[in-house]
Amino acid sequence: MDSDFQSKSLEKSDKEALFGESDELRVGMEVSDESEAYQLCNTYAFNKGFSIRKGHLRRDSQNNVRQREFLCSKEGFQVDEDLCEAKKVRRLDTRTGCKAVIRFTVENGMWKLSYINPVHNHEFAKPEERQFLRSGRNIPSVRANILGCKSDGSIRPAKSHSYLGKEFGSDENDGSTNKDLPNCLQRSKDEMIEQNGQSLINYFKHKQMEDPNFFYSVQVDQFSRITNYFWRDGRSKLDYDCFGDVVCFETTFRTNSNLVCSPFLGVNHHWKNISFGCAFLLDESAGSFIWLFETFLESMGNKQPKTIFTDEDKAMEKAKAIETVFPETRHRLCNWQISKNATQHLASHCADPEFKKHFNKCVLDCFTEVEFQNSWDDMIKMFNLESNSWLKMLYSFREKWCPAFSLDTFSANIGSSQRGENTNAIFHQVSRKTVDLVSFVQHYEQKTKKMQFTELEEDFRCKNAMPHLRVNSGIFKHAATEYTVKMYSFFENELMSIFGVRMVEVGNDGNQYIYEAIEEGLQRVYMIQYNSTTSMISCSCKLFESMGLLCRHALKVLDFKNYTSIPTQYIVKRWTKGAKKGIVVSNEFCKSSYRKAKSAQSLRLSELMHEGNNVFNIGSLCDSGTRIVRQKLAETIKLLESDEETTNMLGSLSKVDDQSVRDVLLDNGSVESPSCDG
Repeated sequence: MDSDFQSKSLEKSDKEALFGESDELRVGMEVSDESEAYQLCNTYAFNKGFSIRKGHLRRDSQNNVRQREFLCSKEGFQVDEDLCEAKKVRRLDTRTGCKAVIRFTVENGMWKLSYINPVHNHEFAKPEERQFLRSGRNIPSVRANILGCKSDGSIRPAKSHSYLGKEFGSDENDGSTNKDLPNCLQRSKDEMIEQNGQSLINYFKHKQMEDPNFFYSVQVDQFSRITNYFWRDGRSKLDYDCFGDVVCFETTFRTNSNLVCSPFLGVNHHWKNISFGCAFLLDESAGSFIWLFETFLESMGNKQPKTIFTDEDKAMEKAKAIETVFPETRHRLCNWQISKNATQHLASHCADPEFKKHFNKCVLDCFTEVEFQNSWDDMIKMFNLESNSWLKMLYSFREKWCPAFSLDTFSANIGSSQRGENTNAIFHQVSRKTVDLVSFVQHYEQKTKKMQFTELEEDFRCKNAMPHLRVNSGIFKHAATEYTVKMYSFFENELMSIFGVRMVEVGNDGNQYIYEAIEEGLQRVYMIQYNSTTSMISCSCKLFESMGLLCRHALKVLDFKNYTSIPTQYIVKRWTKGAKKGIVVSNEFCKSSYRKAKSAQSLRLSELMHEGNNVFNIGSLCDSGTRIVRQKLAETIKLLESDEETTNMLGSLSKVDDQSVRDVLLDNGSVESPSCDG
């Protein structure tokens, strides 16, 4: 009996080694059936970083299986699709013609590994990307790990979605007439904030121990009570370095203690939402906004965004704070919220399709100030809205929401209605009345992790697949190679639309050409200027200036001039597959030499953080990886200690620190100032 038990135990351990921890396959390995053969190959493929699929199956004259091949999923090439067959979804092309193969031969009922070609013509998936391998999803342990990384034991599943507060209600909804009620509510609010405040700071300190690049700051009032909070993690700083040219700042969410929850959001190279940080504010005064923006700017290395979007609420206070802290940033109001508020302030008119047509033209479709003014005046007169106070207020801020006033500034096109609704949906979910501030932050972190997971998944798709090109040549192929899948779809739409553009040359001085373009069915005339020497091109629609993609009118000219690739200066790095391989920053915001020096160090630090973050993430996956990283860090320290320029800089910093300490002691009277007599 003991012998039988020992035999079964050995058999079990052999299979565990075979299917669980084997990094290499060897000719001569045997398994009992096709299922075990597939499991063996799939586990091997997952550990290497590629996906497999079943290949040729050969049978003998008695119809018994004689041979089975397992292929790399990138084997072969995608067959050209039938143009006559309408397809709702165009699949990405993942094939590269990879020749890797694993072949089993069946002899006497046993499946014997008889041939391996381990050579692949593509990159393997990184450890953090292997969860996206298609065949890897069939490995039970992998499925468990994927599910595990998306769950948090501290949050009940039924309530994991309810964390970012319902919108602040007005006093009109409260039937109370007690004059003391506001004071009672304020006292209760202050007590709740005080109780939760220290717990939140303790949590931030804990996060800082886990993530050395985690940043948080608090503001206190004259009574030393905490009023405002801001925090961001290390990943948010790295993301801001690459995609901080456009920021969305929201103030439409409330905690259960009526603190204003204010997330800073952006859009990455996949046109997906990313988080730059979050804040809790006691009120929406200009002073609170100034403190918050200054703190945010400090945490991001003093890099100002090109455009910041805010909601319409407290627009005056936000505008004042933005002008003070972000003098080089264009302030825009979100068009999606303007359209939403219109249904409240113009309810009787919004049901009229004719009014909606005129209103949407003013908000979304005016390209010149004259065109906007004429459209606005026509709308006001046609629907007798001269006395509407909300429209008067909206008109006073017209330069902050009408496209005609801001097309020359990069905005990533996130001011559109669809993007605004998607951004709002990130946090506007069912509220839990009893949630405390720490739980609130944890829910926010879960949403942030979900955004980061989505980005990782999109990066994997871009690296392992190509869009199926409508035309397999020229600019189409170049764009598909450079842009992410999502941005290629935008570019392809513009490129295909050139067939609906009618163009005529109206000026030519040898190198400089001027064209007029009209789209079929429209009356608007676009002016395009093109320089044949420098390949510089510009269009009056200013799509490139506002979104970073060439428009159909400019592409019409390039096609006419027989361009087979996009001019280098018109490929904006933040939209490419390699957007995060470098840092998209500018030194222009620094004026003094001291700030320039500090800025240069900040930029170098950010660059090292970008490169080091990936190394540390991979190294932390296992003990051997951690050991390798530590070994190389020790070697790096020795190299830095032997570098003359580095040691000189360390010496200079040490002298500055010593002098700073001495100045503090002199100010406090702890150290006597040296006499003039020496």
